[in-house]
Amino acid sequence: MVFMLAVAFALLAVKFAAYFITHSNAIFTDALESIINFVTGGFALYSVYLAAKPKDQDHPYGHGKIEFLSSGFEGTLIFLAGVAIIIKSIYNLIYPQPIEQMGVGILLTVFTGAANYVAGRYLVKTGTHQHSLTIIANGKHLLSDAYSSLGLVIGLIAIYFFGYVWLDSIVAVIFGSFITYTGYGLVRNSISGVMDEADHELITRIIAVLNQRRSQNWIDLHNMRVIKYGSQLHIDCHLTLPWYFNLVESHAEVDALQEIITEELGDVVELFVHLDPCLPPDSCQLCTKTDCKVREHAFVGRVEWTLDNVIENQKHVLV
Repeated sequence: MVFMLAVAFALLAVKFAAYFITHSNAIFTDALESIINFVTGGFALYSVYLAAKPKDQDHPYGHGKIEFLSSGFEGTLIFLAGVAIIIKSIYNLIYPQPIEQMGVGILLTVFTGAANYVAGRYLVKTGTHQHSLTIIANGKHLLSDAYSSLGLVIGLIAIYFFGYVWLDSIVAVIFGSFITYTGYGLVRNSISGVMDEADHELITRIIAVLNQRRSQNWIDLHNMRVIKYGSQLHIDCHLTLPWYFNLVESHAEVDALQEIITEELGDVVELFVHLDPCLPPDSCQLCTKTDCKVREHAFVGRVEWTLDNVIENQKHVLV
């Protein structure tokens, strides 16, 4: 992250040099966003450091929530930058100013766009591996910057060959709108994290793995909740086991459940399982355990776990 911060500062200098050489609103759009890259990169660096701190008495779930604040801060700055770009571009559309040395500006924009693309891909890959929302958000921001630079280059080439000065402001408005939308998306994701909005895609992924590898002893699974604390995942669920299992046997089943989830998501998972005893007749009807010696009712059918029925706070029954 320190290296990425240094890269962001270097690209910031290059983009502003391109703007002062050309006086292009479109290039100014790119340069202004790079200020956001640098500022949010510094905040993201501190957030990643803070999120990695171990749990303590004041923060029993760790410090990972800071990553949502970091992402929201970055999104807010990006959104405001986009609005400022749109306003300035509309002003210059009405009161145009001459553009100079467009060829140099195009070359510098190509260079900075390529650098942002490489850095963005690296950060998204690293953040996904580490389950870090801050690093992913920073990477996506750089990728969006790279894509906007690509479109910017196309617009600058058109201006260079056809001499339409007004097109410079039009291009700036378009990419200012794109930047504003990117900022809105980051703010939306950060609010979702702070409000512990359910990640249905992640829960569905967990359920699919558990369906494939479920034990006969796992009679039912329900009331599953997944909460993100930065790179850490806190998972709660209720697991129904045979009522006659002792503490050692029950603990072994929980360990097996933990192992499956950890193999799928990595060692970032904190799992809390509430154990329920099976209760005839409902439990017997959906229990696939073949060696049960105390079964009171015949097996009717297995319940396939899905997103809809696993997140409900009630045991499953066959209707």
